[in-house]
Amino acid sequence: MQIHGLNKTTLLDYPGHIAATIFTGGCNFRCPFCHNASLVINPASSPLIPSSEILAFLEKRKNILSGVCITGGEPTLQPDLSMFLFEIKKMGYLIKLDTNGTNPDMITTLFQKGLLDYVAMDIKSSKNGYYDATGVTTVDLQSVESSIHFLMSATINYEFRTTLVEELHTDEEILSIGHWIKGAKAYYLQPYKDSPDTIRRGYHTPSLEAINRFVSLLQPFVPSVKVRGIE
Repeated sequence: MQIHGLNKTTLLDYPGHIAATIFTGGCNFRCPFCHNASLVINPASSPLIPSSEILAFLEKRKNILSGVCITGGEPTLQPDLSMFLFEIKKMGYLIKLDTNGTNPDMITTLFQKGLLDYVAMDIKSSKNGYYDATGVTTVDLQSVESSIHFLMSATINYEFRTTLVEELHTDEEILSIGHWIKGAKAYYLQPYKDSPDTIRRGYHTPSLEAINRFVSLLQPFVPSVKVRGIE
């Protein structure tokens, strides 16, 4: 496991649970608005944390914490993710996976092994907007669609979420996403927040008026649309 960060306690990353968040390095996307640029582009810039150290910490905290969130980067790129989550599950933790959905086989396998309790999958944009939103020239949209279909049909708690960027998300894009994930259990809109560690600077948060309009546009497709991260 390439682990480059640990948030020892969070009330935000795993809804309804006191959790720890583990950050894996590396990603197959280069989303220009990503606020974990160092983890994505140059994970070696942060020290590698041994899996044994993480597991020892979780063992000591299992009477305090109830959940563990695995995020990144893109965690499903880690070939030994299943083995690592198995060790966490043996301690009795609930596990939440954050993913971009490009590895549906890994998501399915983890679920079938009983290693996932909650999945948060990013919907970067509409199908036509994925190339601009992910910063790569080739996107396997079929894999993304497979992950969407699996989550919507499996008996697992999940959410879809989109980071809203003024320069990337229009009414047309949002409506297209609504059609794409119609009938989803939960969809969260997260306004972009500028950070010194973004891959590319110069992006902006949509206005509150635009965000509220996006919610209205989406509600006919996904009844539970919420905005996360507005202070």
